[in-house]
Amino acid sequence: MPLIVIKAYPKNEKTKQEIAEEITRVFTEKWGCSREAVTVKIESYTPEDWQREVKEREIDPHSHEMLILEGRRQF
Repeated sequence: MPLIVIKAYPKNEKTKQEIAEEITRVFTEKWGCSREAVTVKIESYTPEDWQREVKEREIDPHSHEMLILEGRRQF
């Protein structure tokens, strides 16, 4: 606890590692869990696959559950 899954366009390994470290830092500070409890996974999608694989299958059907949608707060 927690499992954080990021779906995004491809980035280099250095950038992905930096993002995972920063997310882990924020989560331990704000969520109050230990570093050992945090798991971060980054899934890469090409721009061609993003619309079908992520937006249509995961974002659109669950848009009412998104805390931030297209850069805007939903709460």
